[in-house]
Amino acid sequence: MTPQRPWGLIAAAVAVAVFAAAILTYAVVTVNRSNANRITSADQLEGLETYDYAGAEHVVTGVDYVETPPVGGPHDNEWADCTGTVYDAQIRPENAVHSLEHGSTWITYDPDLTSDDDVATLEELVDGRQGLMLSPWPGQGAPISLQSWNHQLTVDSATDERVEQYVDFFTLNADFHPEPGASCDNPAFLSDPLVVGDESRYAGAGEPDMSGVPSDAPVSETPAADATGTP
Repeated sequence: MTPQRPWGLIAAAVAVAVFAAAILTYAVVTVNRSNANRITSADQLEGLETYDYAGAEHVVTGVDYVETPPVGGPHDNEWADCTGTVYDAQIRPENAVHSLEHGSTWITYDPDLTSDDDVATLEELVDGRQGLMLSPWPGQGAPISLQSWNHQLTVDSATDERVEQYVDFFTLNADFHPEPGASCDNPAFLSDPLVVGDESRYAGAGEPDMSGVPSDAPVSETPAADATGTP
């Protein structure tokens, strides 16, 4: 007698093989699509503005920045937390610029020009991703602006492919900021963010309570209004 074939096992094996092939194909297509949108040099980003600011200029005063939002120049000794941090208020620029010096990408949006859907998309992009921070910036002149040290890009929508291209290329890219390897973590700023109009935690008479506030360079008392640099 001819033995019967185990058709059930054969069918199950074929189904598993087909499913595995489909998963592999999907993964390959997804990776290829993702890589196709990546950039390999800054000049591939249409509309990118480039500036020339030196790092390590620490002040305890406010700074009259040229760009809005700023992209470099003198800054506070304390950096804003940039560990994928979503701020709901306009954070103090002098602290944000220090974060740029550490390699972060700072995304800002004008609440009057940006839809709720776009803000939600930006929050999803930033939340929990090391090297990123998001905050509103009313009157910045564009719905969305992306800043890293010495670079800036404005877009009209969070779905513009250049948003992710910018973030993927510039964030913590050691070739484009003065302090590679510097920390983005600042629990003191995360729990008590400084906003526009606040003074530096280093300013004022006497010895301020700096417990929990990180420091990576000496503080200068020199006013910074005339030292912002030129693009």
